[in-house]
Amino acid sequence: MRLKPLPLAAAFALGACTTTAQQLAPPPAFASTASAEANVRASLGRIAAVEPRVNAVIATNPEALAEARALDRSAARGPLYGMPILIKDNIELAGPLPTTAGSLALASNVTNRDAPLVARLKAAGAVIVGKTNLSEWANIRDDNSISGWSAVGGQTRNAYALNRNGCGSSTGSGVAVAAGMVPAAIGTETDGSITCPAAINGVVGFKPTVGLVSRTFIVPISHSQDTAGPMARSVREAALVLSAIAGSDPADPATAEADAHRADFAAGLSADSLRGKRIGVMRFASGFGTDEVFEAALQTLRAQGATLVEIKEMKNRGEIGQNEFPVLLTELKADMNAYLASTPASVRTRTLADLIAFNKAHASEEMYLFDQDTFEEAEKTKGLDDPAYKKARETSYRLAGPEGIDKLLKDNDVVALVGPTMPPAWLIDAVNGDQIAGGGAGNLAAVAGYPHLTVPMGYVKGLPVGLSFIGPKWSDAAILSLGYAYEQASHMRVEPRFYPSIEESPEVAGHLRQP
Repeated sequence: MRLKPLPLAAAFALGACTTTAQQLAPPPAFASTASAEANVRASLGRIAAVEPRVNAVIATNPEALAEARALDRSAARGPLYGMPILIKDNIELAGPLPTTAGSLALASNVTNRDAPLVARLKAAGAVIVGKTNLSEWANIRDDNSISGWSAVGGQTRNAYALNRNGCGSSTGSGVAVAAGMVPAAIGTETDGSITCPAAINGVVGFKPTVGLVSRTFIVPISHSQDTAGPMARSVREAALVLSAIAGSDPADPATAEADAHRADFAAGLSADSLRGKRIGVMRFASGFGTDEVFEAALQTLRAQGATLVEIKEMKNRGEIGQNEFPVLLTELKADMNAYLASTPASVRTRTLADLIAFNKAHASEEMYLFDQDTFEEAEKTKGLDDPAYKKARETSYRLAGPEGIDKLLKDNDVVALVGPTMPPAWLIDAVNGDQIAGGGAGNLAAVAGYPHLTVPMGYVKGLPVGLSFIGPKWSDAAILSLGYAYEQASHMRVEPRFYPSIEESPEVAGHLRQP
């Protein structure tokens, strides 16, 4: 079974999205005690039932059921036995499905390669049931984009309010988990692309330390900042998936130390891990409508035995982004050219310049909604030996890592930093693009390459927001455990109800009616 992407007109036809959750059965309970085939059938059934509403899945894997049956016949029972998982469509999967990154330019990119992280998932007993929609090219084509839109997949919709955005670029992965299609999915992040959609869709998202998970056979942006990571309905499920995908890969030099830091992350979780810990509160990265639920989250941390330390400012924060952008532009050209050179001969776009030309030639399909200014800026860069690039990378990393997160931790004698991840979901806006009111301190962790976990924190007028936990390099296990302790004490996640708009939810609608 392969789902066809919605045509562009249908993707933006809000009138087609008026079915409410009262007509939809509860999400299936995926059990490790059930057969792999039963879990996969339940997942595919849920995708078929929910997909017309949210447009989160680009294609289902036609080999998924056969793989599940083979697992059931096998004596092997890995730690993820029978778990159905969706992967973002910039990650390669052996078989007939192309890896498109959401672009028509890669519609024939059938590589017949499993990315190492996919091979690890399969070895652990998981079944890849399909590929999720994403912000095209992981949201690097143009600054004025619409998160969750791709020419291949159309517009992904937030499950809590169908006229609102699911953030990006791992939009489909976040929405699919929130909607109960799978217990976990894989996203990728360069800067915010796991943690933002996880927070805005009311699920757990974990961006690991860069180098803990292989990036081989993943469509790239930046070898300095790219990583894949789990998005799940709980911290435990995210930890289980991370345990499977973490590890060194000879083809990815960044992972040289991964085996030394790989662990059974789920076994290391403790509901008591906040007790006696000093946690830094990032007031400099708070606000944007989340103050009330953030204060409630802080009270939960205190109740679990944490000592909270207020951090009101961080110097030189603005310089990080100013230096990060030239790094991403330079690495995008170099890394994309290297990736495209490895694709099958059927892929005619072999360089970034070819992609730019392709988009111009197919402007009515690819560039009706937004342009490709970032691609064009990247094409003008001078390569990885450019002194300006090297200086920008040194500066951005130093300010975000050693003089950023590391200094905040040391100066305040804290083991981790917390803050609101992102504001609530904004409206899908085909005219103006993304309209984001603010954001937390995830940029620090992204540029430094340090771990960042977001856990459901509560709701702002019915829309989910997340609580971020950030720590130093290789503190992945500790950060997961802190987030787990918070999750176990708070239990903030609520199933989405697929309202056409949040204004039509009973909680909000009553306040909008005339007395």
